[in-house]
Amino acid sequence: MNRSRPASDIQPHAGDRADDLLLDDLPVDLDATPTLPTQTKAHPHHHDPASQRKLVNRLARIEGHVRGIRSMIEREQPCPDVLLQIAAVRGALDRLARIILDDHISECIAHAADSGDIQVELDELKKAIDRFIR
Repeated sequence: MNRSRPASDIQPHAGDRADDLLLDDLPVDLDATPTLPTQTKAHPHHHDPASQRKLVNRLARIEGHVRGIRSMIEREQPCPDVLLQIAAVRGALDRLARIILDDHISECIAHAADSGDIQVELDELKKAIDRFIR
């Protein structure tokens, strides 16, 4: 089932600049797996299956929480209640990012140091952190 909006339906909100479009202004296919361009020169990352499963499970809970927020909005729940739930999702995403960062440092950076590719890996980590904390 394709539930995306055509690009021609995208309209900026009044007063928005083109680079300030909101997420809901972008075409969305709720059934698609997001693919982002890989721009790193770092080595391939392979993680412990148990750790990866924990991350995926945590993301599934966050995904369910986001669907709950959508439902709250559709049911016209009070704005403060919706905002509280949004804050909870943001906190959950921040905790997820922290776990990924910890795993990256303990596994990927250590592997790069052992294989002699530490500088490339550190440069990529710095770029990722810069994008994350914007």
